[in-house]
Amino acid sequence: MGSEGPSPVTVHVTGFKRFHGVADNPTERIVRNLQSFVEKRGLPKGLVLGSCTVLEAAGQGALGPLYELLESTVLGREYGSSNQDQVILLHFGANSGSYRFALENQAVNEATFRCPDELGWKPQRVPIMSSDGSILHARQTTLPVKEISKSLQQMGYDVTPSDDAGRFVCNYVYYHSLRFAEKHGFRSLFVHFPLFLSIDEEVQMQFVASLLEVLASLKLQ
Repeated sequence: MGSEGPSPVTVHVTGFKRFHGVADNPTERIVRNLQSFVEKRGLPKGLVLGSCTVLEAAGQGALGPLYELLESTVLGREYGSSNQDQVILLHFGANSGSYRFALENQAVNEATFRCPDELGWKPQRVPIMSSDGSILHARQTTLPVKEISKSLQQMGYDVTPSDDAGRFVCNYVYYHSLRFAEKHGFRSLFVHFPLFLSIDEEVQMQFVASLLEVLASLKLQ
């Protein structure tokens, strides 16, 4: 017999702690509160919130917890559920100079930190993965960023697709995630958030809930 309906979508969400110039990272609070928020609101049909993880705003400091999450996701799909289940790795980061949400289409194989990260690392023009070659090499998400952005815009959010995730920790984590996602048949997406001074916390939480609705509605193959 054929399967009934589309495969479930499991979403794993990450945010960041504070970093240089941003003492209160909105994504830390969003991710820490997301589980209880969606429990009250209810998740879209066919979507499971797999985990919520807050990472250090540091290149090397974020990798240990990130890969622990990624590897556990692989094991979870192999042993805890159907191999046909869809997995989305959803990463949130702050852009203190922005007044809107941005869905990042790609990450570049370059670490050029404008300031030291929270562990004091400040690489300049360093490949994130030397085995991938040039710092010009980019990896794109397999999710339809323009389509997702349009849906969120129609819901009233100030959101735009972006091809530049910077060269700081956000891009660093996204590159690793995209690489891992490609290897294991997952999907990965990075979203930049403004500070709460620009868009208040309640609206940002509603945005995340709407984003989950849009992701659940996609016809993923």
